Amino acid sequence: MKTVLEAKNLNKYFHDPVEFHVLKNINMTVQSGEFVAIVGPSGSGKSTLLYVLSSLDREYEGEVIFGDVELKTLTNQNLANLRNKSIGFIFQFHYLLADFTALDNVMLPGLKLGEIPQNELEEKAYQKLELLGIADQAVKKVNRLSGGQQQRVSIARALINEPSIIFCDEPTGNLDSKNALMVFDILKNLTREVDQTILMVTHDDSFSSETDRQIQLLDGKILYQ
Repeated sequence: MKTVLEAKNLNKYFHDPVEFHVLKNINMTVQSGEFVAIVGPSGSGKSTLLYVLSSLDREYEGEVIFGDVELKTLTNQNLANLRNKSIGFIFQFHYLLADFTALDNVMLPGLKLGEIPQNELEEKAYQKLELLGIADQAVKKVNRLSGGQQQRVSIARALINEPSIIFCDEPTGNLDSKNALMVFDILKNLTREVDQTILMVTHDDSFSSETDRQIQLLDGKILYQ
């Protein structure tokens, strides 16, 4: 299997109001097509680890290697290009543009990337919405969609540029149990059907137990993986 992401001797400190060692000598890999959950109690460093691995946080010691590139070697512009082209994000809150349609929201990362004509991108966005069972909602403004539908739009948006990996931070945390299960099943099916690599922070044991592998954190250290 191909290694998509690797952390070597990763350490992270917070310095305000006092110094706190939040991630301690993290070594881990994620392989292509894996669905991996980062689990652990509140305050164990799960989301901090996800932000560092996903390039959203660049203040760390050690190495984060994406494919064959160490992220610290990239300029801000090159990192932004890499993030837009090769990394997808799904958060607890969907961060959609409320006055835009579902289709427009899904297209935005592709428009920013600018690699295919707009008519082709629109067709691709429709395909992603269809994959997620909400193509019939494409021309509705997202503020008229349910919470579960909005999260499916955010998943389609994360998929639009065919990313190497999708990072998920508590993607079901803001949903009721029915919609949470639906969103989790969608993520699991993406790894099975289109070989999508996913790294997900979750506090829900019933979901994490259904992933390919769990990385257990406690006090900033990996207990097992």
